[in-house]
Amino acid sequence: MKSFGKKPWSPYVAGALAGVVLCLSVFVAGKYFGASTTYVRVAGLIGQSAAPERVPLMDYFIKTGIKIDWQMMFVIGIVIGSFVSALHSRNFAVTFVPPMWKKRFGPGIIRRSLYAFVGGVVALFGARLAGG
Repeated sequence: MKSFGKKPWSPYVAGALAGVVLCLSVFVAGKYFGASTTYVRVAGLIGQSAAPERVPLMDYFIKTGIKIDWQMMFVIGIVIGSFVSALHSRNFAVTFVPPMWKKRFGPGIIRRSLYAFVGGVVALFGARLAGG
């Protein structure tokens, strides 16, 4: 992806700033930020609309509740902030098969989508298994 106009941030600078924001979050609000719980809560909200009599009675949701909280707003903010940042840096592009993937595995969108989905499920399972 080529940047037209503004130069993208160094991933090292962005990572360091994210670490500073995390430290401030813990210091000021006593909260660690994460995203895996949000996926479970969104699934609960969707499930509740499909089976309102069953989902709220699940052990997990009895303990935590089905709610829109600061963490869900954080995840929504990541999506919106990323979009605004990409537009601002003129680096926005919709790419279904990234060049590095295409070079190594070919241009197949279905294969790429399947691998991305399975990788996301494994990462989410690992995060939930670790309690985060």
